[in-house]
Amino acid sequence: MKKPTKKTPPPAADNSAFGSPASGGRVRHSPFRHCPRRRTARRIGLFVGAFALAFAGRAAAETPAVSLSNPVSLDAAIRLALQRNQDLKVSSFAPDIARANVLAESGRFDPALTFRRTYAESESAVTRSPLVTSLIKEDDYSLSLGGLAPWGLTYSLTATANNQRGTANRFTDNFVTFGGVSVTQPLLRGFGLGANLASLRIAKADRSISDWQHKATVINVVTNVVVVYNNLVQARENVRIARLSRDLTAQLVDQNEKRNRIGQISDADVLQARARLASREETVLFALRAAEDTQNQLRQLIGDIAFANPGAALDLTELPAPAAVTVNLADDLKRAYDQRPDYQAARLGVTKHRASSAFAQNQLLPRVDLTGSYGYSGLDRDFATARRQVVDSNVRAYSTGLVVSVPLTFAEGRGRARAAKLGLRQSEADLVRLEQDIAVDVTAAAGQVETTRQRVAVARTALDLAEQSLAAEQKKFTAGTSSTFLVLQSQDQLTQVQSSHARALADQRRALANYDRELGRTLATWQITLP
Repeated sequence: MKKPTKKTPPPAADNSAFGSPASGGRVRHSPFRHCPRRRTARRIGLFVGAFALAFAGRAAAETPAVSLSNPVSLDAAIRLALQRNQDLKVSSFAPDIARANVLAESGRFDPALTFRRTYAESESAVTRSPLVTSLIKEDDYSLSLGGLAPWGLTYSLTATANNQRGTANRFTDNFVTFGGVSVTQPLLRGFGLGANLASLRIAKADRSISDWQHKATVINVVTNVVVVYNNLVQARENVRIARLSRDLTAQLVDQNEKRNRIGQISDADVLQARARLASREETVLFALRAAEDTQNQLRQLIGDIAFANPGAALDLTELPAPAAVTVNLADDLKRAYDQRPDYQAARLGVTKHRASSAFAQNQLLPRVDLTGSYGYSGLDRDFATARRQVVDSNVRAYSTGLVVSVPLTFAEGRGRARAAKLGLRQSEADLVRLEQDIAVDVTAAAGQVETTRQRVAVARTALDLAEQSLAAEQKKFTAGTSSTFLVLQSQDQLTQVQSSHARALADQRRALANYDRELGRTLATWQITLP
């Protein structure tokens, strides 16, 4: 997988351990910063750290830590996910396993060279009284090259030698040799390419299916990174909005307390503002927790294995404005059928069931095999002479025959053929169902793209009006013509509109990512090439 990278600024210093101004934390300086005892402790810590790194070098080489540089752009997050995501690591094994299975099925047609050597002795009684026995010794040698042809023919090129000697011939060598070819050709069951290449065709279909499934995993991971990255941006924006709302309420509390001291407003107004401030402090805590959880989701997607609580905040880059998308449902639906991995895998599933059905139908036939052999033999006390007789084709030997086997009930074959036929019909029906689902999903995704675009525009207008309304209400409150309740109400309205605008903007980016996934063009959008 190749993913073009963009130039990013050099990593910023990580002050997350003490809090950074950018993340809202406060920088704290230790009173023991320049203490000699602290310097000694640091030296001891460096020594222990170096020893630990040396001891853990092997484990670190096997499981490298994820390197995160700040700021982390969306492009960089996708690149890290392609390199480190655990789901992709697991999924990447499937295509190689499927290719190994294709190799194994292809090996069924490889010829095999077989050598056999046996020795046997047997005794038999010649007379009973007195008991006289006869001893026979026999040596067998065989060398053959045989295999299976794709149309079902089994063949064997064989050379044999037998040396039988015993008491009757005073253990004189007597070599019988043979060299020739023997074949067995099925005429019904087991005949043809469909019956003998079914398992290979299924393995090849599985190989293509595994490629499409791995591509689907890559698409899902990339889409999830885009979605979770936008979720984190939205969560960070919710934190900013919650803090802004809290600060506005804090300013109102301070203003009310000052006016209460001079008798301009009642104690009830102060209590009302303080109660709302406490509620907004809780809102800030909820927003921070949600942002931390979303950040851990992003870390998991990009392959991080450390989830400290709280973890170091990722410095995200500003996302560009969503690109304008032209929706053409007819063309988009055709593109989805061509590029969606699940649809292509389903089509290959139909191919698998067709191969299985053809094989099952062939197995319904009775077995009728034509057998035959042809060769030359030799006989002599000298092995070289007997072998030469075979080479010179002095003595011809051949055979032919027919083997017929008919099951009495065909129950097994009929059951398997019926199951294979139904499985084929089921896969074809499932393909039609999937086409319908894709049409609905593409239409819904296209509608979400247009709806979220309109939502962003409306939310932007509402945000401008809410800001103007709060400013006007605060002026009236300062002039004494408004109340604490109305100011708090305007602040709540602004907070809601700000959240709605942030949510609409994130929903628009998520809708675009989902639209690319529904069309199967996510990899093309992000210029990702699979090997």
